[in-house]
Amino acid sequence: MTAKNVISAYFEAFNNGDVDAMLDCLSEDVAHHVNEGQVRRGKDAFAEFCAHMSRCYSEHLDNMVIFEAEAGTRGAAEYVVNGTYLETDAGLPEAKGQTYKLPAGSFFSLENNKITRVVTYYNLADWIKQVNA
Repeated sequence: MTAKNVISAYFEAFNNGDVDAMLDCLSEDVAHHVNEGQVRRGKDAFAEFCAHMSRCYSEHLDNMVIFEAEAGTRGAAEYVVNGTYLETDAGLPEAKGQTYKLPAGSFFSLENNKITRVVTYYNLADWIKQVNA
């Protein structure tokens, strides 16, 4: 399996709302670097993050482009997040069902066909502007 296949499976699981399938793509000690947040380590922390995100946001990714480095140990993806803000997230504007469309990207490290590091970036100021509009 290539890094591109693993990353594709990860994002397919995301779009299907299948957290278990996302977790299957990750190493036990995965490092999850989120935009504007602390690094979470391990599948349990990742699953807790996913549960929180599912409460606060409904998101679907499209316009996905996945890149793979030659050695198969690194990859990246560029995509657009189409979302609805469902429940107010601590420290952020009040949720009122606002929709948003946000370009984003992720970087990955892989080992033995498992994702060992996920780094996600998006423009938080743009998101805040959209949900406050």
